[in-house]
Amino acid sequence: MSKDEISVLVLDDEPIVTKRLKPSLEKAGYKVETFTRSIDALERFRKHPFDIVVTDLKMEGIDGIEFLTEVKELNPKTEVIVITGFATMDTAKESFKRGVFDFLAKPFRLSELKEVLNKAAEKIKTQN
Repeated sequence: MSKDEISVLVLDDEPIVTKRLKPSLEKAGYKVETFTRSIDALERFRKHPFDIVVTDLKMEGIDGIEFLTEVKELNPKTEVIVITGFATMDTAKESFKRGVFDFLAKPFRLSELKEVLNKAAEKIKTQN
C-alpha cells in the first residue's frame, strides 16, 4: 500500500485548521477529506472507513473522545491521531486508553503532524 492510497479524515471544528491541513497533507501524498462537524465526519466514516483519523477533542455535539471511540469500534485498524488545544495528562491518558496512535497539543508544527502520519502509515502498511 503506497502513501497515496492511505485515506485520512481530518476533523476539527475550526475551519482554518482543516483549510491549512488538507492541501499540505495532500501534497505529502495522502487522500484527505476534512470535516468541521463531528456528526458529518461520523456519517462519512460509517460509509467509508478511513485508514487514519486526525481529530480535535473539544467540539460541539459529539466530542473527540466519543468520536474516536466510535471510530475504533467501527474499524479497530484505523489509526487515530488527536490534536487539541486542551491537552492535559487526563485527556492524553484517556485518549491512549481508547487506542489512540498519538496525541499532539496545539499549536503543533505541520512537520510534527506529518511525521506522526508517516509513522501511522508505516504501521498500516506493515499490517496489510
